[in-house]
Amino acid sequence: MLAELRPEFPEVTISKIRFLESEGLVHPARTSSGYRQFTYADVERLRYVLAAQRDRYLPLKVIREQLSAARPTELSHENLLAQSAIAPELLAQLEQDGLVRPGENGGYCVDDLIAIRTIRTMMELGVEADQLRAFRAAADREAALLRSLSDPGTIREMSRLSATLHSLLVKACLRNALGS
Repeated sequence: MLAELRPEFPEVTISKIRFLESEGLVHPARTSSGYRQFTYADVERLRYVLAAQRDRYLPLKVIREQLSAARPTELSHENLLAQSAIAPELLAQLEQDGLVRPGENGGYCVDDLIAIRTIRTMMELGVEADQLRAFRAAADREAALLRSLSDPGTIREMSRLSATLHSLLVKACLRNALGS
């Protein structure tokens, strides 16, 4: 994560990131042993915070307010294709497989862009399109479980925790399978 930010923000340090976390500007998931796990979205949020401080001299209070008021940016079909660098045929296949779902008005959210970039990388590493459907099925089952909870705050927290648990369980299975 630090390596991703340093080219644009050479002065950034672990201490700075921990401070921004303590100020509530980023909320990385944690492993059971307490290590921070930064997602792509976390890194992009940090990039926004650091740029707002450096380029616009905004105080953290104003940045926090902007982040809490920000609505997800909607991307058009063309914009999504341009930013994700995939062919229209692949996007159509991903939509058909339920891996990407446009909103009611046909637009896409930033999470769709992140998902497509992730899928593209997975495919470059040899994952086939039909294998990706297993990820969709697992996500649907997990979402159904979380929807059974009633409190939105609990759902958000359980979502974060389940993502961490899922990641750790996959790592443990691979560690055991690979004998490392």
